[in-house]
Amino acid sequence: MSTGILVITHPGIGHALVDNARQILRNLPLKAEAFEVPFDTDPDTLLPAASGALRRVDTGDGVLILVDMYGAAPSQLAQKLTQLGTPCKRVAGASLPMLLRVMNYPEQDLAQLQSTASLGGRNAVLLDDPL
Repeated sequence: MSTGILVITHPGIGHALVDNARQILRNLPLKAEAFEVPFDTDPDTLLPAASGALRRVDTGDGVLILVDMYGAAPSQLAQKLTQLGTPCKRVAGASLPMLLRVMNYPEQDLAQLQSTASLGGRNAVLLDDPL
């Protein structure tokens, strides 16, 4: 078994991240899915559908939830998912480097992947000043 990955974002972000990761890696070593939260939608109304997505990626070792922005509707929905009984960890600031980093360590457990995701996002931010 392995940790599942659920990317919960505003429209146009989550599917693009997962699709690009598939293009780059060809085969994702961890089960991953995107769930996008439309603008002006109450996160509570999306809870059943998001719960379905969570169950689809959960193979028994828990789910790492990557959200695009802490405190926004996708993050609020992710918080509600963590209360449903499936072991979950969240990381805000979802990015392609973060997702790729997680996919490169499929042997890690849920807690380790949370840290790996955070480091992947943080280490990908570089200041590129011309010489």
